[in-house]
Amino acid sequence: MSGILRTIDLEKRFGGTKVLDRLNLVVPEGSVYALIGPNGAGKTTTIKILMNILRPTSGMAEVFGADSRRLSAQDFTRIGYVSENQDMPEWMTVEYFMAYLKPFYPGWDDGRAGELLRQFDLPRGRKLRHLSRGMRMKAALASSLAYRPQLMVLDEPFTGLDPLMRDEFIQGLLENAEGLTILISSHDLAEIETFASHIGYLDSGRLRFSEEMSSLTERFREIEITLNTSPSLPANWPENWLRPELSATVVRFVDRQFNQEQTFAEIQRLFGTVQNISVSAMPLRTIFVTLAKAGRKAS
Repeated sequence: MSGILRTIDLEKRFGGTKVLDRLNLVVPEGSVYALIGPNGAGKTTTIKILMNILRPTSGMAEVFGADSRRLSAQDFTRIGYVSENQDMPEWMTVEYFMAYLKPFYPGWDDGRAGELLRQFDLPRGRKLRHLSRGMRMKAALASSLAYRPQLMVLDEPFTGLDPLMRDEFIQGLLENAEGLTILISSHDLAEIETFASHIGYLDSGRLRFSEEMSSLTERFREIEITLNTSPSLPANWPENWLRPELSATVVRFVDRQFNQEQTFAEIQRLFGTVQNISVSAMPLRTIFVTLAKAGRKAS
């Protein structure tokens, strides 16, 4: 898969604060790419530079292989954009809003627009100002999907939505995702884990890793070792073993490069014969918390 979105040594400063630090990111075409990280990591700034809402301080951002600073009106007819703080013409009804947008998008599909309104159960005659937050987000998504974009960019779309509304939003997105590349920034990691194909972890303006979801969840494991005596932390503790905890005769940690043969051999080298080794898979939220805490200790 080729990259439909790309940043090259991207930097952004606001005054004396560096928000992005030589960011190199590639979003593969056809992927559902989730950009995650702590508050202030630079996720929204990255998206706004890609969408030419902000200008980079240095480096480059590319969309469809072209400099994002030169995106044309024609390019934007191939991009859908939904943001938690998205401005919408609140005086318009849902139906008028869809009709108003139609002339701007050559690929607008009336049949699909009508089906999306039915699928999202959107009241055609109700003004946008009178919709709940969840319904407004579904209206924004429907209006973006109606012209069959090649790229969908979602910046914190689940903020303030209840679990049912989040579920319906995701279902509607995925049911209309054929031929679509999706970039999503979100803190709702339980939802992200159910449908993202790729994960990028951004921290302090730097991309710490970018990989397929299956690869990420395969290499992170929680390890619990039961020893014969009270443990102490070895001086040569492996750097890939995060968040060590000691209690009674038990040692717990997270291995971010788990390989059973190598991990077990390292445990034997450090602790000798042990009573038991327990290995557990980790959900994305636990992986995120582990990485965020490790990042704070390192800074």
